[in-house]
Amino acid sequence: MKHLSDLAIFVILSVEMSKTGPIILVEDDEEDQLLIKESLDSINPENFMRIFKNGEEALAYLMQTKEQPFLIICDINMPKMDGLSFRSTINDHDYLRKKSIPFVFFSTTASEEAINIAYELTVQGFFVKPSTFKELTNTLLLLVKYWKECKHPNS
Repeated sequence: MKHLSDLAIFVILSVEMSKTGPIILVEDDEEDQLLIKESLDSINPENFMRIFKNGEEALAYLMQTKEQPFLIICDINMPKMDGLSFRSTINDHDYLRKKSIPFVFFSTTASEEAINIAYELTVQGFFVKPSTFKELTNTLLLLVKYWKECKHPNS
């Protein structure tokens, strides 16, 4: 019987870990990085951030980490590996795809073509970067609240 209760505790901790895991920000603009970090810190202090300048850096982290990230927020236009290529690579890789990390684009680029490609890559959202800090905070608050409540395979 004690073994079952240990198993139950492990399952509960695993659920909490995915909800409190890091938020991955993939963004090459340092000013946007700072604004997004400040905004998220003000509304959600339990999920720390890991910031990467491009998809290549984020991919290397995801391949080696034992953490279960809570959410990926990704720009589209970046050097080395852009956001669309980054998402495509995640989809093509069994290990990363099975992590079922919610993935949203957060970009100034919102062409119809970019939006269509993003959703073909099965993203969970596409947002245009807001122009004010208040709008940014409101958008990020909605994202975090939604994914805290949402059930997904690793929660």
